[in-house]
Amino acid sequence: MKGFNALPLVAHLSRHPGEVPVVVGAAWRLRREGWWRRAPFLPVPGQTYWDFRLATATGSITGRASVREVVEFARWSDQQRTRG
Repeated sequence: MKGFNALPLVAHLSRHPGEVPVVVGAAWRLRREGWWRRAPFLPVPGQTYWDFRLATATGSITGRASVREVVEFARWSDQQRTRG
C-alpha cells in the first residue's frame, strides 16, 4: 500500500504488544474482498479504499499516515464495533 510504511508500525507494536489485537482487528475488518486471490496475498484494504482513507485523513492521497494516526484509527474502529 502506498502512503504507509509498515516498519514503524511493527516497531511500535513490538513495544506496545497490547495494541496488536486492536490494530490487527481493524486491518481484518478493512480487508478487501477476495484478498486471497490476488497478490499481495494479505488481508489488507484495497488501494481505492486506502486512497480514500488517506485523502480524508490527510487531505491528499499522497499524504502519509503516521503510526499514531493508524493506532488511533484502529482504537476508534474497535470502539465503534463494540458500541453496536
